[in-house]
Amino acid sequence: MAEIIQKDGTWAFDGDALRLTPGRDKNVSLLRKELGELVVPLGALAGVSLEQGKKSGRLRLRLRDGADPLLQATGGRLTEPHDPYQLIVEPDRFGVAEYVVDEVRSALLLDQVPAGPVDAYLLPGPSVPLSVSAGDGTAGFDGERIRLEWNWKTEDAKAAAGARTLALADITGVEWHPAAGLENGHLRFTVRHAPTKTPPKYDPNAVELWGFKKDPLMALVAAAVQARLPHPARATAADMADARPELPSAPVASAEDDHDALLRRLRELGELHRAGVLTDDEFALAKQAILKRM
Repeated sequence: MAEIIQKDGTWAFDGDALRLTPGRDKNVSLLRKELGELVVPLGALAGVSLEQGKKSGRLRLRLRDGADPLLQATGGRLTEPHDPYQLIVEPDRFGVAEYVVDEVRSALLLDQVPAGPVDAYLLPGPSVPLSVSAGDGTAGFDGERIRLEWNWKTEDAKAAAGARTLALADITGVEWHPAAGLENGHLRFTVRHAPTKTPPKYDPNAVELWGFKKDPLMALVAAAVQARLPHPARATAADMADARPELPSAPVASAEDDHDALLRRLRELGELHRAGVLTDDEFALAKQAILKRM
């Protein structure tokens, strides 16, 4: 078990998954506290790093594209205070942080986890039901329906239609944008057969955000909906399949091909061992695993 405990939170790695628990310090963001503990399987990771500074350092996780519905829904727009995959590290704990990084990297290498994208979510997303009030309305989601209700700050033209209920089956997309500078943010749902370019201020399928404290919590609603929509990679693949002629199926790899691939992997491990990247114990474990498959 590799573990680092900081005011900002706790990261614990057991070889199969990283458990990320937000801290109780007043500087920990509301989004991270509401999101709670995350269990990130090893297969969802693309990498980990430690950035050292004079006053503090920062552990960063890099997830494989498409593994997390929260990152998918927010499109990389979560700023540092709200990013659950970062941890502030005090200078006297840099050694412990380096140990965690080494353990995760070794596990990724031994398990031969690819860094490329995935075609299914490997994290479940925020639990439901949930409801968030921010900007000009309240967005709630129970797993099947989205409920949008307006407040006294809502534009009259949008509020006139009253509260709105959207069935998940009618949703084709969701996006969350934080307020930036003089531009307001929004949480918007794309409804099937009803595309619109209406500004969020007037769009009955969007909540406008003004950059206040609770704005980031709308990202939780976006992620919960995103987790229950078809994965973007599969949707794209289905669209491409519909658009192109059927091609003959590729031949199934033979046992001989698989055997050759394992031999190549053994040679690669041997080179890593000789270069000092793998320790004797790590090389022995990896070699044993490959020999069992052969």
